[in-house]
Amino acid sequence: MRVRPFPVAVASILLMALSALSGCSEVTERPDSASGSPSAKPSAKPLSADISPADKATGVPVDSTVTVTSTSGEFTGVKVAKPDGHTVPGSMSADNKSWKANDLLDPGLRYTVTATGKTGTVTSTFTTQALSLAQQTFATIVPADGTQVGVGMPVAVTFDVPVKDHAAFEKRMHVKSTPAQTGSWHWVSDKEVRYRPQHYWKPGTTIKVDLDLNGAPAGAGIYGQHDRAATYKVGDAHVIKVNAATHQMKVFSNGKLLRTIPTTTGKPGFTTRSGIKIISEKHRVKEMRSETIGISDQGSSDYYDLDDVEYAMRVTNSGEFIHAAPWSTGSQGYANVSHGCTGISTANAAWLYGLARVGDVVETTGTDRKMEWDNGFGDWNLSWADYRSGSALH
Repeated sequence: MRVRPFPVAVASILLMALSALSGCSEVTERPDSASGSPSAKPSAKPLSADISPADKATGVPVDSTVTVTSTSGEFTGVKVAKPDGHTVPGSMSADNKSWKANDLLDPGLRYTVTATGKTGTVTSTFTTQALSLAQQTFATIVPADGTQVGVGMPVAVTFDVPVKDHAAFEKRMHVKSTPAQTGSWHWVSDKEVRYRPQHYWKPGTTIKVDLDLNGAPAGAGIYGQHDRAATYKVGDAHVIKVNAATHQMKVFSNGKLLRTIPTTTGKPGFTTRSGIKIISEKHRVKEMRSETIGISDQGSSDYYDLDDVEYAMRVTNSGEFIHAAPWSTGSQGYANVSHGCTGISTANAAWLYGLARVGDVVETTGTDRKMEWDNGFGDWNLSWADYRSGSALH
């Protein structure tokens, strides 16, 4: 049987097909020619991120921390803005793939989160919970910003609404002293906390107080209202030493005796307290009434109503002052005839008033009545161990 010849047309088609396959393989393996186009790079993925709180979330607690984490791409910037344009400060990670807010949030505001990168922008919004004033506590710092104080002055912070979670607040309350000195917070009550160093402040110390409390949980559904800050300076070391037994006052400045002053202190029944006191107020003229120490009977020999006591310096909340007492100059240096205050002559009181500042130390000795640590700024009457034990973090 004769074999049929292979058609020429079919052979030509097969040869062309083989030639085409051989040409494609060569292109992928050989380098691009000088006149050819470079290979196209794959398109970068658009920026995407996980944002907390979630987009369009409402009622977000003010103690929430905003975080932004990349799921694709790197950030060139992240902004968390309030309606007034102010922004929440934050920190970016070293790899530019995550961001975390450094501050907490304000109540009842709509925040806009904008994360930007080279491959796009991601936005999100959320709204925080509304809070009444009764659900927020506002801190007041004493001493006031920019003042100069004595070496015994503690930092005192008071709150208008009680703080139940002392530890949560104390973690966000910072005191920096220059030069550095060891110190501690001590909670007086749910509405007051104080800070003092282990020893009297060094003269010339700068003290910076930062209360990062805005949005911080105070417990019982209460939150901090606004951050607070103050910076103040410590002056010379004024120490006033009163000896009720010898009826003498010695005034020291930076360890040097400046003046010895005759005094009179509390008579029997009104004994002046012995211990460490701090000048907390100064009044050029002060009204003093016996009702403040429990004497309201105008027929009593101990009743008094004085409109113009000069050069009055308060040392206890219970009513002890150092002040001018011209009515008792005959007893000053010899006998104790006051209702608990330390009385000195008008001339000596004027001199001391001009020297002294709030925060100066008054060390009283010579009586058997002890000074209470919480009667005014009596913090120094606690041992260092007892004082530190009043911290929520120790």
